[in-house]
Amino acid sequence: MLERLNRVMEQIEGDLAGTVDVAGWARTAATSEYHLRRMFSALAGMPLSEYVRRRRLTVAGAEVLGGRDSLLEIAVRYGYGSGEAFARAFRAVHGVGPGEARRTGAALVSQPRLTFRLTVEGSSSMRYRVVDRPDFAVVGLKARVPLVHVGPNQAIIDFVRGIDPGVRERLEKLSDQEPRGIVAVCDDLDPGRAEGTELDYYLGVITSAGATGASGVAEAPEGVTTLAVPAGTWAVFTASGPVPEAIQNLWRDVYAEWFPANPYRTRPGPEILRTRPSADGTEAEAELWLPVEREKD
Repeated sequence: MLERLNRVMEQIEGDLAGTVDVAGWARTAATSEYHLRRMFSALAGMPLSEYVRRRRLTVAGAEVLGGRDSLLEIAVRYGYGSGEAFARAFRAVHGVGPGEARRTGAALVSQPRLTFRLTVEGSSSMRYRVVDRPDFAVVGLKARVPLVHVGPNQAIIDFVRGIDPGVRERLEKLSDQEPRGIVAVCDDLDPGRAEGTELDYYLGVITSAGATGASGVAEAPEGVTTLAVPAGTWAVFTASGPVPEAIQNLWRDVYAEWFPANPYRTRPGPEILRTRPSADGTEAEAELWLPVEREKD
C-alpha cells in the first residue's frame, strides 16, 4: 500500500498544473477515492485536498518570484479562475499577496513533497477481528461537534455531561447487539478528516434493525435519533490505556499500521467506539468498530 501511495505522490506532482483527478489517483493506489482520502489524511496529518493546494501554491510561488509569466497566467495554470481567487489562496498560504511577493521578493512558505515510509517501532501487536454483520440501527442522542485529533473534545464533553443519567439507563436497556451497552458513534465525517470539521456524534446503543420499529422506539427516551446502518463487514480493534490518548492513538495506529499491512479498505459508514473506564476515569478499555471491505485484486 505504501508503494502505491508513493506512486500517487508522483502522479500528484505531474497534475499540479492540470486537473485534480482524485479518481485517477485512487486507481493508481488500487483503492477507492473514499479510502484514499482517509488513508492520506491519517498518514499525512492533513487532508489530500489541502496537500494538493499547498503543493500547487508552493510551485506557483516559485513562478511568481521568477517573474517570467503574468500573475494571471500563473493563476490559470494552477487551476484558479481569476486573479482575485489566486491572490486570496496565495495570501492564505504565504501570508502575502502574489503582487507584493513579486515586487519585494518576499520569503514564501514551502510545502515539501511527501514520501511515505514504513517505520517499525517496538514489538507490540494490534488486536483485531473482522466480522460480518446484518443491518442494525444506532438509537441515541445526537449532536453536531467539531473533529479534534489530539486532546479532549470539549464539545463532546459538554454534550455528554448534559445527558440525564436516567436517559442513559433507559437507552442502555435497548441494547441487543454487539458492541453492547452505551457507545459513541461518529458519522458524516469529512472525508479528509481535517481538524475542526464537523461530524454527527451519537451517544446511544446498537439495536437490531427490527428493534427500531414501533416497540423499540416507543420505549426509548424522548428526543432520540435513529441511524439505520446497512449490512456489511467491520474491523474491530481493542486497546487500553490513558484517556483520551489511548483512544486517539488507536485511531491513528489503525490507519498508519493496520490498513497498509492488510487487504482491507474503509467504506462509508459510522465509526463506533465502546469504552469501559477505570474506577478513577483516567484509563479505559476501548473497542473500535470501523466499516471495511476487502481490497479488490
